Amino acid sequence: MSGDPWLSIIGWNEDSATGLAAASRAALDTAEVIFAGPRHLEQAGVGDKGQAWPVPFSVAPVLAMKGRRVAILASGDPFWHGAGGSIVKHLRADEWQSFPAPSTFALACNALGWRMEETTFHGLHAAPYARLRRVLAPKGQLVCTLRDGAAPAELAAWLVTQGAGDAKLWVMEALAGPQQRIREVRAGEFDLTDIQTPVCVAVQLPDGTGLSRASGLPDELFASDGQITKRPVRALTLSVLAPRPGERLWDLGAGSGSISVEWCLAGGTSIAVERSAERAANIQRNADDFGVAHLLDLRVGTSLEMISELPSPDAVFVGGGANDALLHALCAGVPKGTRLIANGVTLETEALLTQMQGEKGGELLRIELAQSGALGGM
Repeated sequence: MSGDPWLSIIGWNEDSATGLAAASRAALDTAEVIFAGPRHLEQAGVGDKGQAWPVPFSVAPVLAMKGRRVAILASGDPFWHGAGGSIVKHLRADEWQSFPAPSTFALACNALGWRMEETTFHGLHAAPYARLRRVLAPKGQLVCTLRDGAAPAELAAWLVTQGAGDAKLWVMEALAGPQQRIREVRAGEFDLTDIQTPVCVAVQLPDGTGLSRASGLPDELFASDGQITKRPVRALTLSVLAPRPGERLWDLGAGSGSISVEWCLAGGTSIAVERSAERAANIQRNADDFGVAHLLDLRVGTSLEMISELPSPDAVFVGGGANDALLHALCAGVPKGTRLIANGVTLETEALLTQMQGEKGGELLRIELAQSGALGGM
């Protein structure tokens, strides 16, 4: 980078005190102020130059030092679940320089001989284990950084609830340092104690693990009072909604939130609007259970009153409460190119959708489903 950066972001591992690269050592030695976690400050032996990160974490103290020589010690690669990404968005490109070290994820894969391109990586210091639900897959490989020594047992117990009691776990403490220790155990037989930080866990999943990637998950997976878009109709609806990673859905009259959940599992974000507080509670429960609560924004209220306040959508699904005023407001208010899908199960809604199709165009699809059952001896 050009210029004379005032901030140096230095990757730091358990062996860095003795094995730091020359360029990283030079940046550290010339720094007037050094920010890091207490463990890293102690390992680096920087004395009065050291300042511990504030709790809760904030980059404000670093930014306040602009104009001085400042260094940050960040675990491994500062731009993979690290402090680097948090701070450089506030800086010009010529104000900072980075000296990465191997990430915990890279160290874990090298210790086990795993291909990184065949592995997924997750920072779970402050995130629920349910975040993993959408990546669980037969023979899948995960590496998860965890908050403390109690977390590996909690992760193992959660995997058991997901039918992955046979998963192999490698609990990996203080990787690359003199105190490194790696122990193997199955999730359903977890009995390890005296686990020291920093800790990560590598997981190899058994067959039969995880959710289907196809649209239309089984109805019984969702908390519901019966107000749910049933599996076959949900599969067809999602195929027309056509979710893409990063796109935003408005799920109006969300019911159980099953459409929103599956949209988020496909990589998008959703704003679910539901006027019933009881059903909203089911939506929140489903979002938590499927690990998409960080992607699903639940609003309790009436759709027509709320849509003017919502950020623009890429797609809109009207699952309940469709009426003339709402549909006309949507047609007038959403950006051109927005995908608008409405389902109707009553004669009145069917008539309304037929009228709207005549006015606005679009497609109509009538779905008739039959399920086999006993009738006498047949």
